Amino acid sequence: MARSPVQKKLQLFRAWALRNPVWCSWQVNYRCNFRCGFCHYWHDPMGDQPETTPEQFLAGAEKLSELGTILVSLAGGEPLIRPDIVDIARAVGQYHFTFITTNGWFVTKELAEELFGVGMWGVSISIDYADRQRHDAKRGMTGAFERALAAIDHFSHARRYKWQRVNWMSVLLEDNIDQIEPMIEMAAERGAYFMIQPYCVRKTGSQHFLYKGKTVGEYLLHLRRKHANFLSNPYFLARFDQALNGGVPGCKAGRGFFNIDSTGDIAVCVEERARPVANLFRHSAREIVRRLHADDTPVHCTACWYNCRGEIESLYNPWGLIKSLPTYLFDRGRPPIDVTVPAAEATGTA
Repeated sequence: MARSPVQKKLQLFRAWALRNPVWCSWQVNYRCNFRCGFCHYWHDPMGDQPETTPEQFLAGAEKLSELGTILVSLAGGEPLIRPDIVDIARAVGQYHFTFITTNGWFVTKELAEELFGVGMWGVSISIDYADRQRHDAKRGMTGAFERALAAIDHFSHARRYKWQRVNWMSVLLEDNIDQIEPMIEMAAERGAYFMIQPYCVRKTGSQHFLYKGKTVGEYLLHLRRKHANFLSNPYFLARFDQALNGGVPGCKAGRGFFNIDSTGDIAVCVEERARPVANLFRHSAREIVRRLHADDTPVHCTACWYNCRGEIESLYNPWGLIKSLPTYLFDRGRPPIDVTVPAAEATGTA
């Protein structure tokens, strides 16, 4: 039986209180129409494997609901390549808070309405530069920037409930730190939140980021105080420099969050997917948790500081938890108009 939004919030708290995982990255595929230079999923051999069907997503989501409600990120690859993505979102959304991360290429007005119509909690559209040419070049696809902006607009207008949110998601790269504030402002103009994450050394090989003599963390926290639609948790942002210069210890992969592959294999995180510890369809929910907790790989790993790690680990820190509560408990769908953006621009009447 499908859970209501209130029931989901209560069950999310239950999962957190029982120290079950509260976040799951569920890869719907490993296929992508982009050719991003900092990502290898578009030529991953997993893209040739059979993918989980909507019926399997429903059965798997019901099994995971025994642990409580989980924040489920439907990712890939590019998840919207799948023609049955609405059925997948509907199935998982019966029990969990569902999000989709997309490059925006396949988003239409109709698809945005369908996805939010089946109760999807939110969507993140990936844009890494405020400049069209730079984004298209980095993503390996001409027109990527315009399609992504249109996707944000489509989703912003497709909201059915005030708790549904649209995020502009950026990857922190060596050459885009000066683009962050313009992107925050562009997101605000479109009624969207802004979130950021650094790619780890396993993706780019780089550990050094500076911004005009300031540390990255200080600068991002400054922008978060300045812009009402900058949603990333301050606990997460405050550790960017540590993450980029040696790494943050104490990873909660397998405890606070985990990864499910497009074949149902489960690993403590997406970067450890080559070493699955369980399978969603062959093991019980309790056995899955037991096996995740038994894997001590994260204890020794400091290689990443992705959103799925930093944002979730903030829930286990008093300061981070306090800052997270408005995001998870209250109906913050559309952000307030950013006072740093002229009102005419923010409302689209310029």
